[in-house]
Amino acid sequence: MLLSSFVVTLFALLLIVEPTPWYDPRYAIPMFGMMTGNTMTGVALALDRISEGAWTQRGQIEAQLSMGRSSQEAIAPIKREAARTGLVPIINAMAAAGLVSLPGMMTGQILAGNPPEEAVKYQVLIMFMIASGTGFGVVFATQIGAGRLFDERSRLRLDRLRAARS
Repeated sequence: MLLSSFVVTLFALLLIVEPTPWYDPRYAIPMFGMMTGNTMTGVALALDRISEGAWTQRGQIEAQLSMGRSSQEAIAPIKREAARTGLVPIINAMAAAGLVSLPGMMTGQILAGNPPEEAVKYQVLIMFMIASGTGFGVVFATQIGAGRLFDERSRLRLDRLRAARS
């Protein structure tokens, strides 16, 4: 989560916004904060879906493993569903931004006296940054989370989940 947020923020600061110095706190802190908060939501939803899906579909996963499928093949549908779930909030936010709601950063810039065109440019940049950071974070988290559910012999290990399920 932090890695994807940091990489996308660094990319935006160095290549798009180009403040001097590149680590100017006026730009770096708000951008990284928005990235981290939104990426955290997507990653949390994706990991929750992975663990819930593995728990509820453990019989199907074990049946596929017993038929010779690899652990990655057995968990693939759950990973796809988890990635979709993790990306739903940012996709909904992007669909509504500017039409149904005015996002906070854009509203703040307009109220501070910046031209609306400039505020919209920054808001579009932030939305694309959040979408890409969340996408990378969700993909990495689902890969790592799904891998954690299996041991070195490709056996499903639901005992590694911390949730008390009995």
